[in-house]
Amino acid sequence: MLQVLVVALLFSVLNDGITTTSASDDGDFFHDCPPSRCSKEGPEIRFPFRHATSHPSCGAPGMELSCSREAETILLHSTIGLCKVTTIDYRYSLLNVIPLEESWTQCPIQKIISSTNLSTNVYKPITHDTASLISCSRDFVPDKKVSVASSREDNIVGPIHCLSNTSQSMYLMHSRQYISLLPYGCTVVSNSISVPNQLSRVLYQLSPKEADSYFSEAAKRIITFAETTLTWSVPNITSICEGCERERHLCGFSLQRNQAFCKPHGSQVRIIAATSSVATFVVLSSMVATALYLSLRSKNDDEVHLKVELFLKAYGTSKATRYTFSETKRIASRFKDKLGQGGFGSVYKGQLPNGVPVAVKMLENSNENGEEFINEVVTIGRIHHANVVRLFGFCSEGKRRALIYEFMPNGSLDKYIFSQESGISREVLAPTKMLEIALGVARGIKYLHQGCDRRILHLDIKPHNILLDYSFNPKVSDFGLAKLCARDQSIITLTAGRGTMGYVAPELYCRSFGTVSCKSDVYSFGILLMEMVSGRRNSDPRIGDHNEVSIPEWIYEKIVTGQELDLTREMTHVEKEIMRKLAIVSLWCNQWDPANRPSMAEVVYMLMDRLQSLKMPPKPFVSSRVHRT
Repeated sequence: MLQVLVVALLFSVLNDGITTTSASDDGDFFHDCPPSRCSKEGPEIRFPFRHATSHPSCGAPGMELSCSREAETILLHSTIGLCKVTTIDYRYSLLNVIPLEESWTQCPIQKIISSTNLSTNVYKPITHDTASLISCSRDFVPDKKVSVASSREDNIVGPIHCLSNTSQSMYLMHSRQYISLLPYGCTVVSNSISVPNQLSRVLYQLSPKEADSYFSEAAKRIITFAETTLTWSVPNITSICEGCERERHLCGFSLQRNQAFCKPHGSQVRIIAATSSVATFVVLSSMVATALYLSLRSKNDDEVHLKVELFLKAYGTSKATRYTFSETKRIASRFKDKLGQGGFGSVYKGQLPNGVPVAVKMLENSNENGEEFINEVVTIGRIHHANVVRLFGFCSEGKRRALIYEFMPNGSLDKYIFSQESGISREVLAPTKMLEIALGVARGIKYLHQGCDRRILHLDIKPHNILLDYSFNPKVSDFGLAKLCARDQSIITLTAGRGTMGYVAPELYCRSFGTVSCKSDVYSFGILLMEMVSGRRNSDPRIGDHNEVSIPEWIYEKIVTGQELDLTREMTHVEKEIMRKLAIVSLWCNQWDPANRPSMAEVVYMLMDRLQSLKMPPKPFVSSRVHRT
């Protein structure tokens, strides 16, 4: 720990000029273990919790919290997995958590329902305020006759669509309701679902009308995010700390006495007292500068390493299987059949023990693998969509990291678009097949933007990252640059540019064009469509140096003048309409102002709509010909 090292150095260098208190003094605890936060709005991390980068003695065993790259407070729970901590109530030893492992599935509440035992050595679910999951016939509609105890429909929230079927609808009902008064056709499925405490605790201090409204809001968070409340208990700590907090004292821990204690109000423990002026100041300043330099240099590496380790622990029991390097080597047939190579490393063909063919992606760039590895596992480790590549497993041993995907026998889309480079006949990519592939890719991106509980921005959409299965069904792959954000978050902030030149939206490299959002993926998709239509690369180095026009300009002029877009083959009337439709959609996607681009949901609709229904988009560029002489 850097802080401990600095203190030790100060003690040794300034021994003659400084007096110190004993290391076992209670005041040292609050000096060495100060409270912290991951963000201004996030819960405060203090004893019995500790930040993952602080010394183990700063917190109780098993009560470690960390900060994500998005500045969220993260808890690793042995049953639920990685959770976002939304609130901590130190007075009553309670914390609200939202599971992140399943946060991008279609039914978050399933995580809480399927986890029959949320108890660990430290944490347990609350039992003083719970909700019941009830199943009712489709004919049931909550109304004012639901209960005698409360005549308000807020006591039954739903239906929960992801749990309901054609014959039964699922609802959440507060457990204070009398089960015997349930309407005919309704039965209790589970009666021990914790109500998020930040609302439930005040239920007993409010009027019945206010309490019903609060339960309704809490139930919606359970259904949408699987938010739940846990309580913690540690011998010689919990009861003492609760008393401290209720008296508004900070709680600490004495290793000498092996128990918690309260910090008196206004106590100021003197740790270091300088008695030498100039020499002490010079040495101290020098050491602080050195510590700051070392901290800045290692901060990023430490964060990546910590985040990787946390996610590996959580994913050890997830649907994506963790393999040893020896197992990975056997799966990849000792890396004999190489499929391709990129800046990330190499991809090899392999086979799982059950005979399923896979592609093994070995991450070989040790300086960046941490972030790419985490992005890949987190974003697609739990996603199951027809147009998103599936992750079967992963490996991490030391610096060796691998990702194991489903095998896509027809490779990437780029070799079919740029047939003159790959030697593959362009006939494979006939207009009807182009439309099918374009629609599949659009549906995959739409799912990432809208179908998950957290919005996923891919930020590297290009033909090379679109893989084709046995039936040429397209699947979006390579999430190394992906960015996660909340469903209701429309704008994101990036500290560095992302993407591949030629496909990057203008706002990603120049903020004057607009803000980065899911519309940035729409732009990249538009370039992909243009390349499919033209058979040329948008980043073709020949363009600009001679009399070649850019692909967007070439396509726009073809559309305006009504010319055919593919001069290499004879096309039917239907095929010509398909090509024109793809071109018009691509031009809409490539508007330089993000606000003028359609959403991916609108893109899907446009691709499915009739050509005659599509409006001609405005020119999305400044003509390159004005710069020529």
